[in-house]
Amino acid sequence: MPASDDTAAGNDSLVSGFMRAWESRDAEFIVGCFTEDAVYHSVPLTPIVGKPAIAEWVRGFAGVPPGRLEVHRQVASETVVMNERVDRITLNGRAVVLPICGVFEMRDGRIHAWREYFDLAPAKEAFAGSG
Repeated sequence: MPASDDTAAGNDSLVSGFMRAWESRDAEFIVGCFTEDAVYHSVPLTPIVGKPAIAEWVRGFAGVPPGRLEVHRQVASETVVMNERVDRITLNGRAVVLPICGVFEMRDGRIHAWREYFDLAPAKEAFAGSG
């Protein structure tokens, strides 16, 4: 297998493991997947910059019940992994279904940038009327 195929397969494997770690809330594995200068951008919201800030955000999910992340399609190359998935999570005690497109820019076998594109409305609805 050529080196580029090995790199793509490694990137694919890392992101697949990353998704499974989110289901079980394995914060240490999740944080370990990022480069030091990584960026997470949930596109409807403000980007989170740097591994320490991402770690703080990830660890903030400790009290959120685990969810199911159903990856329908995932493609990987030497530098990018993209997946189309549905996240089934609980927010504010309410079931939320979020169709998501995730884009992962990879560098040296780690996630350098992670962007997620989705409609924030279902998450906002879970908190409507709770304040």
